Amino acid sequence: MNVSEIRPDEYDRAAELWEASVRATHDFVTEADLDVFRPLVRASFGEIAQLAGLRTDDGLLIGFIGVEDGNVEMLFLDPEYRGQGGGSLLLEHAFASFAAVAVDVNEQNPQAIGFYERHGFRVVSRSEHDTTGKPYPILHMKR
Repeated sequence: MNVSEIRPDEYDRAAELWEASVRATHDFVTEADLDVFRPLVRASFGEIAQLAGLRTDDGLLIGFIGVEDGNVEMLFLDPEYRGQGGGSLLLEHAFASFAAVAVDVNEQNPQAIGFYERHGFRVVSRSEHDTTGKPYPILHMKR
């Protein structure tokens, strides 16, 4: 696996990865939520300052990370590749290349919380709702 830039022609693939990852890890998210989030996520790829993709050795995009102002805004992997070190590769790239120091995590996603804690993040505050106003508590973590 390796980390490289994501091209605009790969944004649809990245959106597919986002949805597959959310379906595998966010069991609290409803189909109606996915309908709301899907276009927002797709549109964000062209707007986020720092975006990198995780690829297999043959170039297939299997994950991505996006960072804005030192905050990890998104880190998603193809569920078939979870547990193989790809998330750690992306996060280490974000530390080294994007100066990532913070992340917001759904409180209802204990796997993600544990992942970030293993990489040195600690909870510094909590919000009752996500950025769209939905009742999904968010943990604000810093390294």
